Amino acid sequence: MAWPVSLQWALKEWAAVCSALEEGRQVVLLRKGGVYEAKTGFELENREFLLFPTYLHQNLQSLKAGEHGRFEARSTEPEQVTLSAAGVATDIVRLQSRAQMEAIDDEHVWEKPLIDMRFNYRPENPLYLLLVRVYRLREPAVVRNTPEYAGCKSWVPLVHEIATGGAAAVLDDGQYEMRRKQIVERVEGSGAKGQ
Repeated sequence: MAWPVSLQWALKEWAAVCSALEEGRQVVLLRKGGVYEAKTGFELENREFLLFPTYLHQNLQSLKAGEHGRFEARSTEPEQVTLSAAGVATDIVRLQSRAQMEAIDDEHVWEKPLIDMRFNYRPENPLYLLLVRVYRLREPAVVRNTPEYAGCKSWVPLVHEIATGGAAAVLDDGQYEMRRKQIVERVEGSGAKGQ
């Protein structure tokens, strides 16, 4: 797959999680919405996207202690947002049990109560694990944080496309494939263990 030269869709995510993704400490995201079932499996509204860091709903207690130094407390969202990374979802796994997240506890920055909350929120909707290969933009883009970007939504169409050509993969092909394969195997291997 050829990497796009520009992107206009961004996925909103906690700034602390964006940092973990951009530094290669994490390659997974959790989502309840924005995933649909197609003939070929699960699909996202946008498989390639920019990472749009958010601050207001971050919760220090929901992050593992090792992430606390990277946490930036804010009472409001910033007037400008720096977009420094983009990602492509390589895998979408529908989670069947809480045990699946326990199997990859070392692969994410979230504390257990946040994982429980994600499973319990709107339980009629499935929870999905996205495996994301992240790329650092050659030049970060600063965008004005408009009212259209506000609110509890995952996806935001940016006013202007952001150049992504020449973005550098955070993990090389071999590193990412090894992590991806291990996570998928661990998640699928613990799917039948119940909640």
